[in-house]
Amino acid sequence: MTIDLGTLSDALTLNDDGIWRASTVQAVSYPEEDNAVCFQVEDGSPWFRHRNNCIASVVRRFPPSGPIVEIGAGNGYVARRLADEGFPTIVLEPGPTGAQNARVGRQIDDVICATLEDADFKTASLSAVGLFDVLEHIEDDHAVVRQLARVVRPGGLVYLSVPSPPWLFSVKDVDAQHYRRYSIAQLTALFGEAFHMEYITYMFATLTLPTLLLRALPFRLGLAKPRTSESYAAEHAPGSSSGGAMSWLFDREWRAIDAGRTRMHGTSCLLVARRRGGL
Repeated sequence: MTIDLGTLSDALTLNDDGIWRASTVQAVSYPEEDNAVCFQVEDGSPWFRHRNNCIASVVRRFPPSGPIVEIGAGNGYVARRLADEGFPTIVLEPGPTGAQNARVGRQIDDVICATLEDADFKTASLSAVGLFDVLEHIEDDHAVVRQLARVVRPGGLVYLSVPSPPWLFSVKDVDAQHYRRYSIAQLTALFGEAFHMEYITYMFATLTLPTLLLRALPFRLGLAKPRTSESYAAEHAPGSSSGGAMSWLFDREWRAIDAGRTRMHGTSCLLVARRRGGL
């Protein structure tokens, strides 16, 4: 499905490569090489697969009334899954590598290379947006929520995942250029004025203790080492300790989320919020 993105914004131009672009793209707090690194591991990673399963479950349970604009969509891994589930999805990705991978590698029809601010969507023009492990990269998260409140129409949906909770902050967050991790209480307060929480839960519960012992505590003690591309790839390999050995636990958690239940702890939060009436 191809969407005329010019109806959503006057700031975008369709280029010869099939990617829409804004005239300017602001810098973002995200490692320049990470889209290329992620593109190599996403398809085989139990972590990425589990997150996709959980995201697809909540989108099916709270379906949008129109296309989903995925903000900071990277290589289009989530967008491809949502499109395959029957939910038209627009990739909004400021990184040229990620935008190109989404358009060519993932075969996403509608790709915008821009930030949310530079895309300058019209007021109340979007039926749904997704931000999956994006908000933590943005210093002024309140400004982002205000922008979402402007562009999402009343009754529209926000689907979001973020790393959690704050006390698990580690060198991995520093390397990934995260400003913070979130608790459910913080997310509820952040979105509560303009959005109604339809569903919110922790996920990746089985990774809480390993993350505390292997990442957060060494970071606090000054013993943590910076992440390398090789270590990141190893973490997401199908046979890794945080991957294949826990796949069955991930599946158990996914079935609970698919049924609408919630988890009491985890290394990520997942929410669905609905725009309140009025602008």
